[in-house]
Amino acid sequence: MAVASRRNPAAPAGSDPPPPVDREEQLLVRAAWLSYVGGLTQDQIAKRLGLNRIRVNRMLAQARDQGIVQVRINSKIASCVALEEQLRTRYGLDEAIVVPSPPELALVPQTVAVAAGRALSERLRDGMSIGVGWGQTLRYSMKSIAVRPVAGLSVVSLLGGLTGGSVLNAYESASRLAELFSARCYYIAAPIFADTEGTRDLFMAQPILREAFEHARTVDLAFLSVGNLARNTTNFHLGVIGEEDLVSLKRAGAVGDLCAHWIDQHGALVDHPLNRRVIALAPAALRDIGTVVLASGGADKVPVLQGALRLGVVDVLITDERAAEGILRE
Repeated sequence: MAVASRRNPAAPAGSDPPPPVDREEQLLVRAAWLSYVGGLTQDQIAKRLGLNRIRVNRMLAQARDQGIVQVRINSKIASCVALEEQLRTRYGLDEAIVVPSPPELALVPQTVAVAAGRALSERLRDGMSIGVGWGQTLRYSMKSIAVRPVAGLSVVSLLGGLTGGSVLNAYESASRLAELFSARCYYIAAPIFADTEGTRDLFMAQPILREAFEHARTVDLAFLSVGNLARNTTNFHLGVIGEEDLVSLKRAGAVGDLCAHWIDQHGALVDHPLNRRVIALAPAALRDIGTVVLASGGADKVPVLQGALRLGVVDVLITDERAAEGILRE
């Protein structure tokens, strides 16, 4: 008697039949497809497959855990989001905001400034006091601040000003922010760098400066940027530092400045005469401020950004993608 074979007639002679598909795996894949491709809700999937909603929920979680479903976000900012999480975790930040890098380095300040202006706008509350640093990024950010009623706002310049007028003067940055919200503005009525240590001590002994620094130390939020140590930096362009200063600062280990204080890549103040002549809030004092927002970008700023982050005073970092990658590369 001939015995009927169950072998697939299309399969070649001698080959083994394919293993049967597990019923549970079938349900798992169908549920995942209906959810992630078909766009059905869990209730709709449960009805389609004759299951209850709780089981569908568990099956979708299982599909993700087993790698049956793999999520890929196709967006030019997806990599920025990943960098934000890495920065936040590594440096204990409350928030990191990373924007796509523009094609030209010269456009980085404007690009970062847009995000910085929005971030500052979201944090403004009635009765707040805001401490302001200086630099191109902060200057550009004023254009992206959403003006709305904020009662009792006060603005404080965190460093002295330039002896000559400039749109990059710390005074102008603070006054512009105050103007936007009809806020009271406080200034440190002295140059950023005194000509000698003795002159600095005389300035610091004045009651008007003691009062200004008291305001600076007690602000609710500090809005800062950093400067690097190069000939294209704002400090050099405006004549705040000269060629000899560049050489001696590099020799001392400086990588840039935070609030007009020159720091190394570990965030420590370098031993240099400029740090003994500076009239500005010391970086260490930033630890007592509730929220410190640091906005700066560009691959050339990586060393000084690393130093500022290692100092442990930054709560919110706003930078661009290339700078974020450089910071994390270490």
